[in-house]
Amino acid sequence: MLSRTPEEVRAFFDAHRTVRQYRTQEDGSPLPLPTEHLDVILHAAQRAPTDATAQLYSLIRLVDPAVRQAVADLTTNAHIATASEAFVVCADVHRVSRLLEAGGSAGGDFPAIAVHFGIGDSVLAGQNLLLAAELLGYQGCWIGGVMNGLDGLIDVLALPAGVLPFAALTIGTPAEEAPHRPRLARELVIHTDAYRPAAPEELLAGIETMNPIAARGDKPGDWLRLLRSYFGAGGGMEGREPSLRAALKRQGMWAGEESSGPRH
Repeated sequence: MLSRTPEEVRAFFDAHRTVRQYRTQEDGSPLPLPTEHLDVILHAAQRAPTDATAQLYSLIRLVDPAVRQAVADLTTNAHIATASEAFVVCADVHRVSRLLEAGGSAGGDFPAIAVHFGIGDSVLAGQNLLLAAELLGYQGCWIGGVMNGLDGLIDVLALPAGVLPFAALTIGTPAEEAPHRPRLARELVIHTDAYRPAAPEELLAGIETMNPIAARGDKPGDWLRLLRSYFGAGGGMEGREPSLRAALKRQGMWAGEESSGPRH
C-alpha cells in the first residue's frame, strides 16, 4: 500500500471544504464526471467497512433532472440540482431480509439494531465516496436537509419498508472558495479510557474557537446562536423530531412505544 507522510495526510484533510456551488455546463445543467472517475468513486463507497458483512445501506443516485429537482425542493438544498453527482444515502435493512428470504430463511425483527447499524454503514459508505472524490480533486457536501421532507422522499424515491434516508450527498468541481471551518479543541472530543466531562471554562473556550464558523458577511460569528437554532428549545431539531419518528414508523424501523412490529 502506498504510504504518505504525516504532513501529507494532515494537508489532505485540512484541504477539505464543504462546497455547495459547483461548476456546471453553459446551460446550468450538471457537469458530468468522467466515467472512470464516477466508477472509482462508487467503487470506494462499496469498499467501506460494514457490520456483520451485511452492507446495510443503499445509495440512490439522482440522474433524472425532475427527480433531482424534487429532492432539491424536499430537502431545501438547491445545489442537489446542479452538482455533478448527487445521492441520497439510505440505511437499508430491506435488502438483507430479501436475501434471507431468497435463501429460504425468515428475516428477524430488529428495528433499533436496524437504525444503529444501518446508519453506521450509510455514513461509512458515503464518507468513503466523498474521500475518493476529494482525492480526485472534487469537493462535496453532506446534506442533513433530508429531514425537511422525509415523507416526500420516501414517495419520490419509492423506498420500501426497511429503507430510510439518512442524508443527501453532492460532489462536483467547486465554483466557490469555501472557508476553512474550525473544530473544537482535541481535548473536548478525544477521551482516554473513560469519558471526561468538560469544565465550564473549556466549553466557553470551545465556543470562542467555533465562533468563526457562524460568521455571516461582516458580522462576527456567534456559534451559540447557531447551536440554539438547531439544538435549543424550540429549535430546528425539535421541529424535525415528529417527522423522523413518523418516517421510522412508516418504514418499520421504529423501536419505541407503539412499535410498528415486524417490517414484513
